[in-house]
Formats: sequence, C-alpha cells, structure tokens
Amino acid sequence: MPDQFDPRALDPLSQFRLDGKVVLVTGASSGLGMRFAKVLHAVGAQVAISARRADRLEALAAELPGVLAVPGDVGIAKDREHLVATVEKHFGRIDVLVNNAGISRTGGIEVETLETFEDVLQVNTVAVWHLCKLAGVGMVERKSGCVVNIASMLGLVGATPIKQANYSASKGAVINMTRELALQWARKGIRVNSLCPGWFESEMTAGMESDEGSQRYITTNSPMPRMGFAHELDGALLFLASDASSFMTGQNVVVDGGWTAR
Repeated sequence: MPDQFDPRALDPLSQFRLDGKVVLVTGASSGLGMRFAKVLHAVGAQVAISARRADRLEALAAELPGVLAVPGDVGIAKDREHLVATVEKHFGRIDVLVNNAGISRTGGIEVETLETFEDVLQVNTVAVWHLCKLAGVGMVERKSGCVVNIASMLGLVGATPIKQANYSASKGAVINMTRELALQWARKGIRVNSLCPGWFESEMTAGMESDEGSQRYITTNSPMPRMGFAHELDGALLFLASDASSFMTGQNVVVDGGWTAR
C-alpha cells in the first residue's frame, strides 16, 4: 500500500496527461508519427518533433503552439546527436522519447541487397539504440524518464507474403532491445516499453487501403478484418508515455486487431 493517499485515484484520467513533460517524437512529418505528436501535445506535453522533411515539420509546428521542429535524418549519427542536444538545450531535458521513425523495403532475400538490409537496420534499430543512449544520459542523471519504442507486430511474426526480412529483423531487435534496456534502467527510474502496431493506414502502408489484393489478404487473415485507424493507437501511446503505466517496463503492447493471436 502507498504511504500516502494518491489523489489521482479520484481522477484516473489525470494519469494519462503529460502536462509540462518534454516529449521527443521522431518520424513526425507524416502518418502515425504526426498523429502521435498531435496527441501528446493535446494532453499538455511540450513536444519536439524530428524527420527528414523540414517543410512538413514546420507546417506541423505551426499548427501546434510551442512545438519545436528539428529536421534531420535519424539514420545519420551526427543528426541524432544534434537532435538530442538541440531539444535538451531548448527545453532543458527530455522526459519521454518516442522512437517512431522507421523505413522498410520489400523483396525476397534472393534479390535483397546487403546495402538495403543495412540501411533498414540503421534507421529502425541502430538509431533507436543510439537515441535511447543519448537521451538516457540525462534521464539517468535525473532518475526519471520514459521511452516508447515503436516496433511492429512484424517483429513478432513473419511478414511473408509481403517479403521484408529487413523490417521483421529490425523490429524484432527493437522488441528485445526494449526488454534489455528496461532491465538496465529499472532501478534508475526509467521505464522502457514498446508499442507494436499491426496493419494501420499510414504513409508506410500507402495504397494498401485501396488495393484489392492487400485488402483481401488483411480481411482473410485478421480476426478483426480491416486495417486499423491512426486514432486507435492513441490510448496505447498515452498509456505507455504517461504515469498510467508507472509500474510497467520491458513490455510490448500489441495493437493489431488480433493478428498475432492466431
């Protein structure tokens, strides 16, 4: 039992707010990342956003008062270092890191090149590790912080017939990296969890929502026979990023319409 009465017990929804917290979201120029930035801003967070497309970032920042836009490529180490340093200089700290940026390439391993495989892992896995390390320094010093790594259900199951060993490997690595970092930092006041979306309408899946073959594949194989909508990740994101999950670390929240339950 807590030593003191927690007034939030009378207002459970308050635990999902992020008033005054500094949140960094990567891959925020479109799709799910843009939605994440808007949702986190809506619950009171001070939000920093990053992506390669500066024009889209600036447009989003203009829409959300107080948002800091830092263009850059998370696939490049110097850009990652610049990003974290800029956010910490502007806001003083990073309380929550949302590692959302990601890429994928399709094609069987017979035709996939080593360069393609390495490029995907550089963005989807190496960058996640590096940003955790860079932001984690300040979190460890303050004994407080939260990381939400955006993985994928395809880090838990194979992707074929959509052949992308690069993406599945990269996201599987993120899931287990999440567990390991959670263990390393559990006694240092930092929580690390991952969010694993299934098939969602986003820039990465553009065209699938209107392609007859893709829709047949999804409706045939998914227990909930449709793609997810971006807003259907709002609750899971806020849960992981906020005090609502204060006793949870090293876990993967799967939002996939039942795909991985088969």
